[in-house]
Amino acid sequence: MYVAIAFRADRSMYHALGYGTFMYLQAIMTFDPRDIEAASEVLKQSVEVCNKQRRKNTIGESLGKMVKKVDYNSYSEDEIHAELCYAECLLLRAVLSFIEDETLISFIKGSIKIRACYQSYKECWHILEGRDFSKDKFKIHFESGVRMGVGTFNLMISQLPARVLKLLEFVGFTTSRHYGLKELEKGFALEGSLRQFLCALVLLGYHSFATYAFGTNDGDLATAQRILDDQLKHYPNGALFLFFQARLHFIRGGFTDAALVYERSRLSQMEWRQFHHICYWELYWTKTLKGLYSEAQEHANTLLSESKWSKATYAYQKACALCMRQEFLSEQEKEELRTTMRSIPDLKQRIAGKSLPVEKFAIKKSRRFFAQGERLTLAAMELFYVWNFARILAKSSEDIERVYTTVERELKQMEKIKPEDRSEYYWDNLLLVRLLRGSCLAQMKSPLQAAEEFKFIISNEKKIKEDTYLVPFSLLEVALLHLNAGDLEQAKIILEHTKSSYKGFSLESRLHFRIHSTLNRIKAVQRGNSSVTPFIPQGGLPRTVVTDFSSIKIPLNTNDSLIENSSPIKRANPCTQQLGYRV
Repeated sequence: MYVAIAFRADRSMYHALGYGTFMYLQAIMTFDPRDIEAASEVLKQSVEVCNKQRRKNTIGESLGKMVKKVDYNSYSEDEIHAELCYAECLLLRAVLSFIEDETLISFIKGSIKIRACYQSYKECWHILEGRDFSKDKFKIHFESGVRMGVGTFNLMISQLPARVLKLLEFVGFTTSRHYGLKELEKGFALEGSLRQFLCALVLLGYHSFATYAFGTNDGDLATAQRILDDQLKHYPNGALFLFFQARLHFIRGGFTDAALVYERSRLSQMEWRQFHHICYWELYWTKTLKGLYSEAQEHANTLLSESKWSKATYAYQKACALCMRQEFLSEQEKEELRTTMRSIPDLKQRIAGKSLPVEKFAIKKSRRFFAQGERLTLAAMELFYVWNFARILAKSSEDIERVYTTVERELKQMEKIKPEDRSEYYWDNLLLVRLLRGSCLAQMKSPLQAAEEFKFIISNEKKIKEDTYLVPFSLLEVALLHLNAGDLEQAKIILEHTKSSYKGFSLESRLHFRIHSTLNRIKAVQRGNSSVTPFIPQGGLPRTVVTDFSSIKIPLNTNDSLIENSSPIKRANPCTQQLGYRV
């Protein structure tokens, strides 16, 4: 498949980089150990090829860098482009090191490569700033590569949680999300440059994927649409740009249109079957959010049989789709559901020495399925909530109203169960339904009613047997209510409290990414780099909306008997007085 590039990869820096990039993409899409090993070897060779053509400084020149400005005009074109290709190969190789095996050595090697990559990009930046390019016809290609690399590096590192960022800053890394986006946009603006295409992909990926997976705010969809329109003029049938076109339909709530364009994207190329799997993944969610569970099940089935990324996750997705139709299943389908649930624990895998949090979640739920009589409560809706799709669902009023109606129906059925007939997981299931109801209400611009749901969950924390994630996720929702009401300080207090007080629950890292993103959003507003349009309901939203977690101060007509005086939230002693808990 890559014969034309591979033929010269042992002597040409750009052929080496291109070959290494294709092998890297194949490895991360398949997670096949053979592909990872092959990509690692190719990238090792690519680094060596680029390194041979880099500027070799003498000891005297290296020492001289410390006391005087480097004369970058003495570097040849080959030497400066070799430095850039070297940095790019190092970055790919560093990421691959983290997934290559599960030993501590792999992490140390990866960290060393990241550090070397960082230093190499810094050198490229100094070259861009300090060299006279007036007679260099290839400057545009070098500049686009530097801006793409520096921008991507800043953007990638800035998304890490605060505790990781502090450690990276201690060893010499400094990053900025705003700066990263600015550099990528400058790189994209270099029309006809070699890496304009890559700048476009990174920006589209950030605005349409990363912000929704790890954040609590929408991406810059206007910028994404502008970039996409430009690239579709050049590549009207390009698989990647059709894919992003579908994704923009999806995050705007156009699930039917999204599904059609995902299919166009999938069918536009047949060489990379792994790319088809990414399309099937997206199609699963478009069908799930539309409530088309039979079609969603088909896509999960395809992923389960073909993709090697996370079979436990795919199996659980399939099971969730079946659970949502459980009362209509045939005996054969019921047996298929049982078989699928039983298989999930055995499908778990380890990547970079660790189990995937989503697989741990799936395994826990599969065991729960059997523990409570072969049933799960609103399984697919819980799944799309933890995958952070509630904001996207809200873009389609028809679909969020359908989900809300389903949640309401489930809640009424659960409230009819007499205390003596309740299972040991009754409160876990009830509080899950209340969380889903609160999430829908928040997205439907009913913050007072939403707050009542989150209050109920927080107040009944001690009754939870297993799903401890419900409380910290509810606290995030409460913080977002404050943020959307314009009360930044109160939102910040709640987020910091949640981050420090809750540990060891399902999908903890996923929540921490969202908290980190929301705190960054608050900082940006306070610095004047961003804004929040407050949503104030009729009658106003008091500043004390959640200053007392044991009885949220909103006119909710809520009975104080719901509040437990022994609320376990009081364990967070440093915050107790500050937040005004009533214990």
